[in-house]
Amino acid sequence: MLTNFEFISAYLQAQTRSERGASLVEYALLVALIAVVCIAAVTALGGRAKSNFSSIANSI
Repeated sequence: MLTNFEFISAYLQAQTRSERGASLVEYALLVALIAVVCIAAVTALGGRAKSNFSSIANSI
């Protein structure tokens, strides 16, 4: 009976560890996706801001 308990305990611990690893990978992918979106937004808005400031500077 004790060996069955040890087997179940080891199995549950292995499942818990693998879930933590999967969660870490998911969070890393999420952070990477957010970073890509932020970089794209800054790039797109940076060009527009530059053109706006240039037109204002030229009109002054």
